[in-house]
Amino acid sequence: MGLQKEVKSLAPMDNWFVPLIWLDYRLAVLFTVLTPLVLLLWAFAAKADALKLLLGIYWKVASLLAITTYLMIASIPVSFIAALGARILIPISLWYWIDLNEEIEEQPQRLLGFVFKTWRWIVTIYSGIGLVAQIISLPCAFQSSEALSGVASCRAWLEPTWLYREYFHGNTNPSFLGFFGILGLALYVIYFIYFAITKLPRNGRLALR
Repeated sequence: MGLQKEVKSLAPMDNWFVPLIWLDYRLAVLFTVLTPLVLLLWAFAAKADALKLLLGIYWKVASLLAITTYLMIASIPVSFIAALGARILIPISLWYWIDLNEEIEEQPQRLLGFVFKTWRWIVTIYSGIGLVAQIISLPCAFQSSEALSGVASCRAWLEPTWLYREYFHGNTNPSFLGFFGILGLALYVIYFIYFAITKLPRNGRLALR
């Protein structure tokens, strides 16, 4: 809890955006992690193949959020670009596939289908609002790692990830965690390019099965 006290003391009260950023992280945990996890387990239990496939695609795309978290722990500027990319790609991953959307509309498990579609709209709206915030914070991507902590508007985005590190990674060196963030981002970009060049032109808006 020491870091939490430090974070509170370092976040000036006149920075009105700080509470909103912390709220954003809390909403991210609820809507981009916990809810889709429950939906995925529900889809497996209900044997809803279309939902399982679409949620599987979602988790692949949303892994960029986890990568962003580890990049921010190490105060790596490219994390702000990764965060922007996640806000764009997540809604696309949920709406792009024509045949999956048609199957979901015919979903026999009506309650599951309703909950999924409600969540999808919530995530889409949440991502859209967050996209505006990420665009505003984009200048942080062009700061040096050392300078980020000194810019209040940039530091505010980093502080929740530092608290996450305290809770889940103890005294692990931030640079060590940042290395895994960089490695994850490199693999993510490589797979995305491969997908865009090979699979997407062949399958188009038909889901990958």
